[in-house]
Amino acid sequence: MTVQQQAAGLAATFTEAMARLVSGVAVISSRQPDGAPCGLLVSSLCSYSLRPPSVLISVAREARSYPAVTGHVGFGVHLLGATDLSTARTFAARGDDKFAGLDWVWDDEVPRLRHVPVYLRCRRSRVFEHGDHAIVIGEVTHGQVFPGDPLVYHRRGLHSTIGPTASSGGFADSR
Repeated sequence: MTVQQQAAGLAATFTEAMARLVSGVAVISSRQPDGAPCGLLVSSLCSYSLRPPSVLISVAREARSYPAVTGHVGFGVHLLGATDLSTARTFAARGDDKFAGLDWVWDDEVPRLRHVPVYLRCRRSRVFEHGDHAIVIGEVTHGQVFPGDPLVYHRRGLHSTIGPTASSGGFADSR
């Protein structure tokens, strides 16, 4: 087996393994240098720190919003709800004006989608480039949480539920 075949096999295994990881779905929004809003859909997002409150996102270098998210001081994190499938599809596509027809406002210099379960305005703190992505750490400067079930990404698809809820929660207390 050649080195290229081994690398391709590892990439396929890694892709399949990560497809089985259940992830939340978020729209990351920012302002382009010309002042226009921009955004992209991500599933690579997690809490990073409590002090200061911070999130970590991963943005592909090939994403059209990459320069705005990694270069602009502020960005928004919009955790999508189960009813936000059309919004998710809009921001996953390569359209020019993803905000056209959506209910949104400017929150300082960050485009904010209205009517999503969770909104966090962040100030970019650090950017680390690695491979074909950048890791962006943002300190949360404002946030709001509303009721709503999450939209999730699992096995290469968007879902409003990931299956029946186990009554026991699925974990045994070992104390």
